[in-house]
Amino acid sequence: MSRLLIFGLGYTATRIGRALAAKGWQVIGTSRDGRGGTLHFDDAEAVIHEITLATHVVSSVPPADDADPVLEAYGAALARSGAWRGYLSSTGVYGDAGGAWVDENAPIRGRRGARAAADAAWLALGARVFRLPGIYGPGRSALDRVAMGRAHRVDLPDQVFSRVHVDDIVSGVIAAFDGPPGAYNLADDLPCGQNDVIAFAARLIGEEPPPFVALDTLSVPARAFYAENRRVANLKAKRVLGWRPLYPDYRFGLRALKAITSPIPASTEPQAASSDQR
Repeated sequence: MSRLLIFGLGYTATRIGRALAAKGWQVIGTSRDGRGGTLHFDDAEAVIHEITLATHVVSSVPPADDADPVLEAYGAALARSGAWRGYLSSTGVYGDAGGAWVDENAPIRGRRGARAAADAAWLALGARVFRLPGIYGPGRSALDRVAMGRAHRVDLPDQVFSRVHVDDIVSGVIAAFDGPPGAYNLADDLPCGQNDVIAFAARLIGEEPPPFVALDTLSVPARAFYAENRRVANLKAKRVLGWRPLYPDYRFGLRALKAITSPIPASTEPQAASSDQR
């Protein structure tokens, strides 16, 4: 039986696990506290045992203290394992491209050196490394931010980003089970400005688009996010893996979310997941 070990049950990795469990896979996850029947990450004996049993391993754990916690603790065991290995990375490794297209051969020059180092280390381990842009999906989209009053538009008309629906990441990871090791960008087909996405989401739920705000009023992480400008090419994943996004642009994705869910009302707790909690 196929057996998946997931390091870090974040937003995306949890959906990967659920999709494979529905196909009859055994799915085991780790966490820092062993909650919900997961393996405690620091229980080295149990985790190494699961590595030896796994047919597939996926890590969604971001770097911490300038190192990859999974590779620090279990890199040797993973290197000995014959399991398929996957790592959820970030298109942030490319850094600012001035709005140009970047593919998997683009220079790695992102501001987050630890993320780039982890990306390279997983590649050296023979993993499929999935470089992901802004992730959205149920409970975590522009629809929810607008409804909660947390959305804004920034007066940067030339700023361009890429994004991807979480279910398209799931299908991309599964497609890579039969693909060669290497880096793969999983992004939709339409990079565009964040203002366009926010305005479209507002129209979908009958709200006025939120006002423009000055860049210097945003938090330091938000300002750093807007300091980068790039279009992410997905042709390698299409060509090598036969992958196609079910939601080729944000309009398809947001319409589908509107049809199946109601945006979170402003009175509820804010979203806990960030773009780095994969």
